Amino acid sequence: MDKNLPELNVEVVGHIDHGKTTLLSRLTGKFTDTHSEELKRGITIKLGYADITIFKDKENFNTEGKGKPIRYVSFIDAPGHEMLMATMLSGTSIVDAAIIVIAANEGIKPQTREHFIALQAKKIKNIIIVQNKIDLVTKEQALKNYKEIKEFVKGTIAENAPIIPVSAQQGINIEKILEELCKLEIPERDTTSKPIFLIARSFDINKPGTEIKNLKGGVLGGILKKGKLKVGDEIEIKPGLNIEKAHQKEYQTLTTKILSLHKGKNSVKEIVPGASISIETELDPFLTKTDSLTGCIVSTKGNLPEITNNIKIRIELFKEVLGIEGHKSVEPIKTKEMLMLNANTTITVGIVEKIKDNEIELSLNIPIVALEGDNVGIARNINNHWRLIGWGKIL
Repeated sequence: MDKNLPELNVEVVGHIDHGKTTLLSRLTGKFTDTHSEELKRGITIKLGYADITIFKDKENFNTEGKGKPIRYVSFIDAPGHEMLMATMLSGTSIVDAAIIVIAANEGIKPQTREHFIALQAKKIKNIIIVQNKIDLVTKEQALKNYKEIKEFVKGTIAENAPIIPVSAQQGINIEKILEELCKLEIPERDTTSKPIFLIARSFDINKPGTEIKNLKGGVLGGILKKGKLKVGDEIEIKPGLNIEKAHQKEYQTLTTKILSLHKGKNSVKEIVPGASISIETELDPFLTKTDSLTGCIVSTKGNLPEITNNIKIRIELFKEVLGIEGHKSVEPIKTKEMLMLNANTTITVGIVEKIKDNEIELSLNIPIVALEGDNVGIARNINNHWRLIGWGKIL
């Protein structure tokens, strides 16, 4: 892979069964539902990852290596299932752009709206709309659905977003998506600040029965938000390891060393913000298996603030509750109410202790690394479902 290629992180969102995972396998040649549980249940539970290099020969965009490499894109496949909204939100905290998949035969569903508002809350402006499953509708139905989409995005960040009619199943118009991905603006990257790496997955990559001398260290997958990291760096991971002492949960910061860095299949010596990365560390792989460090933050030693169980945020609530049929206004937040917060790739639940104007203070069940100025998704439990009701900024 060319080190100087522009890099983009793209999240694929949309209602369950609208064809996100099929679209991604068409774009990347990889099926992102790799967890056996996901294959059994047929829905994306964890965030799936896949990456491509887009090439251009004369007129056509492709991923087969024909022509000149134009852009390196890593995709995150977000769950569409309503119960998994928090996972989808943790995806939006690490992306530059989004593809919204809307099935032409079903149109705009409650979760489509909820995902779209989440993208707005997280300030994601680079958006491509894919009108999928056009092979299942008549020309008239496709045009009617197109008009509905136009109406849906009117007056929003996606008002001028391209709408591409596609059949992921039949592989129709996939190259048009590649072309649009190459037109997206690459955000400015901050490479001078102290590094902040958000862990979205953590793994033990060793196969059962591997000899001790051949064991690989624990692997962290995610996105470098700012700064630089290189092989050999001493790093710390917070909140870190969850340990129980006398029926009390405690968190122990982990410190380790970077053994290798990987961008897709390529090994690199140094990383800057851009595509998703995996970091091989000196950690015992037992500590990183089954996503046990997901939601943690990495930096070079001594740079992260202390973890906290208290947080103060400036909030902005939506007018209506999203993801439900019909209309329901968002009621003001009350003291002692329980809310779910999504900060970076961390999900926590907290009790509202104080409210003053549009600022609230919460005590959290699961501590977080609170980075000033970061966006936080706010969800409320409505009829036994966590529903996104607004967002806030950490003070």
